[in-house]
Amino acid sequence: MDFSFTSEQIIFQETIRRFGADKLAPLYQQREVNGTIDKAICMEMGALGMIGPELPEKFGGMGLSSVTAGIAIEEVARADFNVSYIQLIGSLMGTLIAQHAAEEIAQRVVSGICAGTTIVALGLTEPGGGSDAAHLSLRATKSGSGYILNGEKTSISLADQASEIVVFGRTGDSDGAGGISAFLVPMDAEGVSTTRFDDLGSNAVGRGSVFFDDVFVSADAMIGPENQGFRVVMRGFDYSRALIGLQCIACAEASISEAWEYVKEREAFGGPIARFQGVTEPLAEAETLLYAAKLLCYKTLWLRDKGEPHTSEAAMCKWWAPRVAFDAIHNALLVHGHYGYSRELPHQQRLRDVLGLQIGDGTQQIQKMIIAREKIGRVAVPY
Repeated sequence: MDFSFTSEQIIFQETIRRFGADKLAPLYQQREVNGTIDKAICMEMGALGMIGPELPEKFGGMGLSSVTAGIAIEEVARADFNVSYIQLIGSLMGTLIAQHAAEEIAQRVVSGICAGTTIVALGLTEPGGGSDAAHLSLRATKSGSGYILNGEKTSISLADQASEIVVFGRTGDSDGAGGISAFLVPMDAEGVSTTRFDDLGSNAVGRGSVFFDDVFVSADAMIGPENQGFRVVMRGFDYSRALIGLQCIACAEASISEAWEYVKEREAFGGPIARFQGVTEPLAEAETLLYAAKLLCYKTLWLRDKGEPHTSEAAMCKWWAPRVAFDAIHNALLVHGHYGYSRELPHQQRLRDVLGLQIGDGTQQIQKMIIAREKIGRVAVPY
């Protein structure tokens, strides 16, 4: 069993780490104030191959491994957790579109994602069903050469920064997953409008609702087969959940690294506070748990690269890594005392940002249900 990165992956990692330290980390807190991720940064990341490196070369990607994509998102999240959403959504939506959209659509959209000029939002969640994502109310009604969309999507990351959105709506008669189709919709299409929420964290990303009022989309904008859209996107979550785990871990590692430096410098009772076990033990415990969670995430990506099942491992990544990361950042903040409690340091922002991913993209309760289902079958699925 080989746990090492290739020489090419190490060079890629070092390049992104330098970029993160120079271009991202210094403005992490300022981006929260601005409430946006500047397009110039996205394009710089695209030029360096940092967005969707695993996407097909024919669509503008580099055709690299899922593990390499994990390296990229980890290094960016270490410097700026929110900017790494560009990579997360790029990999998730880029893969979905590359695999299931018409060739000409995939060529246009995926190349834009990789270049950092296109952001495609995921329009799945609705006000009446967060975890119960299969029971959608948004309707896609056939009309002439296309469909008319009516309804609302909510809790949409990058809702007011995306140029396009993949919308999941009900096209069939059944009430469950079997009657759902997916459509690629421009955010500036007539009848599309957005709102922005006042969230606790990730203000640079922004989360909000997207409304569709008699929005017409042509039939060729459908992603995947009719009535099969839900199954298409759920397969993609096995990938994104491992990437989310690395996002959160890297953010926590940044805080823990800063805490180690602080305890060497801060003096009390005649010496550095690092000599007190009560100070260093929480940091040592955080190092251990973060290391274990990182191995789980990379094992999951490795399984994906080998074409092996990884649904259970992905669910483990999604429920455990954000919780471990949150606890680690919390401990780093406490080690800094009142200084850590101030907005002057980034610990409070990292804490708020990571907290969002204990909710978004599937709660820990849902992830544990998935693990149980993978272990003992559908007897573990609620009626």
